[in-house]
Amino acid sequence: MEITALRKRGWSISAIARHVGHDRKTVKAYLNGERQPGVRQKTTVDPFDQFEPYVRQRFSDDPHVWATVLFVEVKGLGFERSYPTFTRALRARDLRPHCEACASVKGRAHVDIDHPPGEEIQWDWLELGDTPWGTKLYVLVGALSHSGKFRAWCSDSDDQAHLIVGIHEILSRLGGTPKRWRVDRMATVIVPGSARVQRSFVPVAKHYGAGVDPCPPRHGNRKGVVEATIKFITQRWWRTARIDSLEAAQVSLDDFAVNVGDTRKRHGTTSTVAELAATEQLAGLPPVGFPAEVSVSRKVADNALVSVWGNHYSTPPGLVGSEVEVRWRFGSDSLDIVSPAGGLVVSHRVAPRGAHRTVRLPEHTAALEKVVLGAFNSDRPCPTKPNRPPSDAALAIAAEIVGDQAAASPVIDLAVYQRVIEGGEAG
Repeated sequence: MEITALRKRGWSISAIARHVGHDRKTVKAYLNGERQPGVRQKTTVDPFDQFEPYVRQRFSDDPHVWATVLFVEVKGLGFERSYPTFTRALRARDLRPHCEACASVKGRAHVDIDHPPGEEIQWDWLELGDTPWGTKLYVLVGALSHSGKFRAWCSDSDDQAHLIVGIHEILSRLGGTPKRWRVDRMATVIVPGSARVQRSFVPVAKHYGAGVDPCPPRHGNRKGVVEATIKFITQRWWRTARIDSLEAAQVSLDDFAVNVGDTRKRHGTTSTVAELAATEQLAGLPPVGFPAEVSVSRKVADNALVSVWGNHYSTPPGLVGSEVEVRWRFGSDSLDIVSPAGGLVVSHRVAPRGAHRTVRLPEHTAALEKVVLGAFNSDRPCPTKPNRPPSDAALAIAAEIVGDQAAASPVIDLAVYQRVIEGGEAG
């Protein structure tokens, strides 16, 4: 402002420069609108410039993608600066689109709850509907309330049997169980409209020596640790995960939980999640899991195989195309395939989940070969490019159809119109 005022009084640029203690070129550039006070001109190329188009496109694709996710992506593209430098560039260039719906729910008051080490684990389901393989993915998440360490289990159902299996798998990955299990008011654990534990779930908690604590009504944030973990999984893993099956999702999620989840800093501390989790004393697990009865419905493929948990199991060829029920008791080394009528068809030894094995019984193989060979013949296949116009018989039928239509149509005598034109009478 002082430079502009002096210039309006008729001062020369040299005089103004001597007065304010700056170079003449700086004063001239300011008066010409080429410089701003307090803003230095860049002397080097900003390394973020070459990555800006990619970041803009990612925000265009997904306005809510986390900056930490983008930072990992641009690091892979060659960005060598720090995360604070990256986020500063995002803010300075205003790259993230504004979302009014999200802005209106930020800043709510909350209270941090103190969780003693080894005291509590929080459970919740994450439901993902838009999967690359076309069916819903249910992810059971268990997070230790003190450290925030989590493990997750991918499933194709969220019923009680799959919940019990998921609980055991997660506790096995964590190395034990805390004293208390915190859940929301999920109907598979809590009786709807009450705080009572379902009778069918009481033996499960006793089997692992844990107590069940439901969240108070309309207080789902009481399990805020697992809620934050689900948000973390959704934004950091699911949005960018390259997976094509439930089994691939489990492998990817296990790797993410160890290499990303355990290495992050716990909010408000300088310790990592893994360091805090090392201080938690968890109770040991029983030798075997609770014997839940898992049941899933599957369609028998054309090759008389049923696909279950990343493996294929044989059935008699007579069941091709029908819906069968696959039953498995958790902890058992065999599974049963039941026909639509409810009869036991076959029992198979269970292959490791996601092993991509094909388990066939010799009699099923022989029966399938018999069906295939019985339908096989050596006749020459029909030609695919013949010239076969309509036959005489077909043309005769077509003529009859056209003749019937012609007989039903009104007959118009054009001679009448001709006489009218020539001035005669129509009669």
